[in-house]
Amino acid sequence: MTQGIYEILSNEKIALNVYKMILCGDTSAITASGQFVNIKLDGKFLRRPISICDYNDKTITIIYKVVGVGTEQMCEMLAGEKLDVLVGLGNGYNLDKSGDRPLLLGGGVGVPPMYNLCKKLIDQGNKVSVILGFNTKEEVFLEDDFKALGAEVTVTTADGSYGVKGFVTDAMKNIDYTYFFTCGPMPMFKAIEATAVTSGQYSFEERMGCGFGACMGCSCKTKYGNKRICKDGPVLEREEIIW
Repeated sequence: MTQGIYEILSNEKIALNVYKMILCGDTSAITASGQFVNIKLDGKFLRRPISICDYNDKTITIIYKVVGVGTEQMCEMLAGEKLDVLVGLGNGYNLDKSGDRPLLLGGGVGVPPMYNLCKKLIDQGNKVSVILGFNTKEEVFLEDDFKALGAEVTVTTADGSYGVKGFVTDAMKNIDYTYFFTCGPMPMFKAIEATAVTSGQYSFEERMGCGFGACMGCSCKTKYGNKRICKDGPVLEREEIIW
């Protein structure tokens, strides 16, 4: 984990209430897809945890949805402004277990961390399938970006306004895969747990106090004892989760 001042290179709206921000700064603490950053905002006591969508040796890309006063404050920020950011938090995904046909499932704001994961899995020579789940057509984002990587992409919408009508599990039943990786809301996770035919890894969305394991505010029970979502997670393996 590192803490530093990062410059906003761009901050643009890409879907309904969804924004993409690119930050410039030290990325050396990022070691795995699925890690997150924790952003300090003026006038706010708690930092805002945001998953990392993509990164290179100079920049970090995050995608966030405006759901409260913190993210509303973020969406109004302009290129050139600075942010105090904790970088390289969480444990990320373990790619070693993917097999040669991994399946990635992202729901809403759980889609962004799937992007860098997809890029790495394809770089390893895997055939990657991606299912992106949204409520409506207006909320869809990153579909073309995943396709540009070479992934087989399916989009689902709950209202049927775009792609497959229904949820990610409706499309999941028609795909042959060796392992799955997912990030999204708890109802989606429970549906995946009832549908999945292989092992996999879940990245949990959780309210956090500190973001690095000190406050114990995001602890959860697992089959192997209590774990902190911010430090021991956010990624947990299917076999250790107590539903």
